[in-house]
Parts: sequence; C-alpha cells; structure tokens
Amino acid sequence: MQMTPTELTTKQKLSARLRLILDEGRSVFLKATQTSLELYKIMIPILVLTRLLEEVGVVAWLGNLLEPLMEVVGLPGSMGLVWATSLVVGTYGALLVFVTFLASTPLTVAQATILLTMCLIAHSLPVEVMIAHRAGLRASFQILLRVGASLLYGWSFHHLYRLFNFLQTPIQVWMPISTPDPSMMGWLIGQIQNLFSIFLIILGILALLRLLEILGIVTYLTRILGPVLRLIGIGDRAVPITMVGILLGLAFGGGLIIQEAKSGHIPPREMFFSLALMSIFHSLIEDTLTMVLFGAHLSGLLWGRLVFTFLVIWALVKLTPHLSEVVFERYFFTAGRQIIQES
Repeated sequence: MQMTPTELTTKQKLSARLRLILDEGRSVFLKATQTSLELYKIMIPILVLTRLLEEVGVVAWLGNLLEPLMEVVGLPGSMGLVWATSLVVGTYGALLVFVTFLASTPLTVAQATILLTMCLIAHSLPVEVMIAHRAGLRASFQILLRVGASLLYGWSFHHLYRLFNFLQTPIQVWMPISTPDPSMMGWLIGQIQNLFSIFLIILGILALLRLLEILGIVTYLTRILGPVLRLIGIGDRAVPITMVGILLGLAFGGGLIIQEAKSGHIPPREMFFSLALMSIFHSLIEDTLTMVLFGAHLSGLLWGRLVFTFLVIWALVKLTPHLSEVVFERYFFTAGRQIIQES
C-alpha cells in the first residue's frame, strides 16, 4: 500500500527531526566526554595528593596553625581544623570535623553561619584553584582572593552579628552526615563514583544548556542578568558560563569553563571578573541547602555572601583597569593564547 504525498512528507519530517535529535545528542555526549577528560586530568592527581596530605597529618598541622585566626573571626580555636579541612579537602570533609567538634564546642547560630560560609568561600583549593588556573586565573591571586575574602567575610559578619546581637542562640543541626569508609579502598571507590557522577552532571548541564539555547532562554537570561553583571565587569558573552559556575560550582562546571576560556569568545578581562566571582560564590543551590541543614542562617550564608561577593568584585573592577596588560597578565590572568599553549 502506497503512502500519500502528505503521509510521506509527515514521515520525512519525523525522520529529519529524529536525525536532528540524534545528532544533537551525539554532539552533546562527545563534548561531555571531552570536557570530563579535561577535568579529570586536573582532578585525579590533586585528589591523590590531597589524600596523602591527610594521611601524613598536614591538614591537622594546618588546623593548629590557623587557631589564632579563628579568634579574629569570633570562633573557638579548635574550629581552625574545620576551616583547614575545608581549604584542603572540601566542604564535606569539613562538615565531618565540624560535627565531631560540636559535642565539646557548642556554637551559636551566628558562629556556625560565619564558619560554614567561610568554608564555602574558601574550600577544595588544590582542585578548584587548578581548574580556574587552567582557565587563565593566576593561582597565587586565587589563593589570596579566596583565603583573604573568607577571613574578611568572617571578621565583618562577626562584628555585624555582635553589634546587632543577632543569631546568638545555640545552633540546631538538622541533618548529621554519615561517616564514610575511611579505608583506602573505600576512598578509592568513593572517588570513582564521584568522577562518574561529575561526567553525568556535565552531560546533563550540556544537554540543558543546548535546550535553553534552542528555546531562547539563554538569550532571555542574558538580557535580564546582563545589566547587573555588567556593573561588575562581566559582559553578555560571559553570562551563561558565569551562571553555570554560580549555580553548580567550579568542580562541576570547571570543564566547561576551561573550554570557554580556550575558545577565546570572552575577552580576557571579562573572563577574569567572571572567574573571580565564581571562585568566591559558586554551587549556590547545593552548598546553601547543605549548610542550612548544619545550622547556618540564610542571612549570612546566602544574602550576606551575595552582597559581599558583589562588593569584592566591584572593588576589583575599580582597581584593575589602571593596570597595564603586562602587569595584568603577570599577576592576575593569563591571556587566551597562553592557555591554549599550556594545554
């Protein structure tokens, strides 16, 4: 039985759409694989090094070294180990130490908010600094920015909460975390699962971004957020990648950020401001929800951190235009052509 011209045309249209969907899916999958491999080259050696630092006691030593700084931000000296664990290992490792200390060192809601927000501003430095470095942001500047911003935030909000006598009640932890398998095999299995999860998340991110582009939502977000981000030196072309970093974090969005930096589509100074913003304000949804469950208050965790971050980036915008290109590239950001040569 022969098909009518109308039926044939409909079938051809469906076939063409199916081919288009398959081509888009294949393209997204290949890009996700390439992006993940780019990220794994950075993460795997750093993860191994971080584990070694834990085993030989460097993290504990760093915690003792940081005790005096905790007094500056209104925290007990023992919380230095929590922050040190955050700096080297990450927020979840820091939360393990945090929960361990709570029985012997109770904190107020204000203190918990300050400490956990400091951990969000400066955490997983070995991994995240290297990711942003591959995208062009100088490692020395990043460390200074994140550690300095974390301490400045802690000092500011310690005095702010104390001045208004706000959040001075004991904290209530809503969700204690389970202790992971401490053995080497347990750690190895956990890291493999994490790396595979990162691939799946990157795949989902790329598919979602492509869908948003097709639907025109990226253009809409750019139009809405553009004026706000332009105030702190981030142009329209950097808005989508900046939103990926803010919402999902440097670790998950890192491969995409590196690829975007290599493409050269975003001017170096805009990329610099975008990376600086992402460095101290990222993984908005996951990190915020997690820290609320551990007793932190949204006043400092979300709104205070948001305003603080914009003020820091605004200050960078005002200071860096006076720098020559030579000084800018030497101390702050590597030009796009150099990024490609290093990879």
